Parts: sequence; C-alpha cells; structure tokens
Amino acid sequence: MPAGTKGMRQIRGINFMPDAAMDNRGTITESHRIAIKVGTSTITYENGRMNLRNIERLARAISSLMNQGKEVVLVTSGAIGVGIGCLDLKEKPTAMRDKQAVAAVGQCELMNVYSRCFAEYSHVVGQILLTKDDLADPVTRENITNTFEALIEKGIVPIVNENDTVSTTEILHNGTFGDNDTLSAHVAILVRADLLIILSDIDGLYDSNPRENEEAQRIPMVCDIDQAMLDSAGGAGSLLGTGGMQSKITAMMLATSEGIGGVIAEGSQSQILEDILEGADIGTYFMPHCKISV
Repeated sequence: MPAGTKGMRQIRGINFMPDAAMDNRGTITESHRIAIKVGTSTITYENGRMNLRNIERLARAISSLMNQGKEVVLVTSGAIGVGIGCLDLKEKPTAMRDKQAVAAVGQCELMNVYSRCFAEYSHVVGQILLTKDDLADPVTRENITNTFEALIEKGIVPIVNENDTVSTTEILHNGTFGDNDTLSAHVAILVRADLLIILSDIDGLYDSNPRENEEAQRIPMVCDIDQAMLDSAGGAGSLLGTGGMQSKITAMMLATSEGIGGVIAEGSQSQILEDILEGADIGTYFMPHCKISV
C-alpha cells in the first residue's frame, strides 16, 4: 500500500480515503504553481451565452492567488460553446469546418472577456493555443515551455486552449488532445505544476452517477485509480462540452503519475478555489503518485 494510504476504504470497489485521513489535503495549501482547468459548463449557460458571474469569480480568485505570490496557469474550454452563443446557433455544429469556424469566433470573445475581467484586478493575460503535435515535437515543446516561463515570470496569466481552428488534415493525424481535461494534465506536467484543479459541473467523483442515483456517495480522496473507478465514471459531459468524468480521471492519471496532486470540484460554487487551497473537504483530491491499475 502506497505511503499515506493507511485507513483506505472502498465504496463499491473504489478505493478512497475517509474523513479520518483528510489531513493529507494539507499538502494542497503548500502548492505554489497551480494549473486550473475550467470547463464549458462552468463559464457558459446551456444556450452558449457566457456566464459572466462565474468568469468574474474565477478572475478574482486567480488574481487573489497571484497577489499572494502563487503562480497560476488557466486552461479554458468554451471556444465552440461561446461561438454558438455569439452566432445564435440552435445547436452545436457537426461538420468539422463549421466547428472550426465557430471556434474561431468563440475564442476571440472568450479572450476578450477574460482580458477585461482580469484587468479589473490589475492582471494581464496571454493566450496560448496548443495541439497535441506541438507537444510531441521536442523543439516546439521547448519553445512552448519557454513562453510559459516568460509569461509567469512577468506576472502574466497564461490562458490555454486547444487550437480548434487548425487544419482538418492535422486533426485527422491525431493533432488533438480529444478534450481539455487531457490538455490540462499535459500543461500541468509541462509547467511542472504542484497541483491541477479541474473545475466542472459536478462536485467531485462519486461511486455512481449522482444524477441518476440519489444514494451516490462522493469520494473525498483517491490514492488508487483502477478500472472500477473508470467504469463508474460514465461517458460524455455536457451538450456543449467534450469531456466527461472519465476524461477527468484520465487527466488525473497523467498528472499524478508525474507527482502532481489533483482536485476535481464544482466550478460555479462561490469561493471554490479559495476553499480548495485552504484544504477544505471539497470535491475529490487525487494524491500525487496515485497507484494506477487500469
């Protein structure tokens, strides 16, 4: 059994840490460099219009963390969702070229709003758009890392999204991450973050789908990611988003294997980032170096 897992219990075959072991969350408060991923469902409404209250809260919380001396990288979804709202579309497009066009519109609006919200708290943002192929090439990967480090050194908030407007040819050649949960894990590893926080529309990992089972129990802490956990997580996420709970667990597998702790939590809760970083029992905490048995 890995260090720090004494007292581990199971819910329906899923390993977790009970409240008696919650002192392990104390390591969260020591995190200095933090990667935060926010999902489409947190920053937009179902019609694609931007949830300005949640975005403003996010900008304020990140700005406050940076004022404390912490370093923050924000990975955001929402380009296609916001584009749908800007263009008053009734549904998410299915054709690749239409998705790319909508993403191009949405990305402009997304960065415009982020820039204005962070400016209210005297912080500047910088946009970084990535594809999977960018990180696979050693030279390009080094250039991206240097850009991240330069932005962070200057106190600029790097805001990262997948480059949804790249050519169809590149996409067909595995140029995409598949979802921004996976992207956030790669970014956390790239910048050598201490903690990855994934903000979603659900308040953590449960032993079964809480939307279908009222007896579902939240799992406060995870030290062992196994097939039972993936099986219980279900599939796709919201109508406008691409990632479900399985993609978030997969992201945590990547991050924790590199010694990065992780938290999955509900993004629209007031003071959510502050509470997480104070070590509160919120969401699900994935311990660094989780045992992976998938």
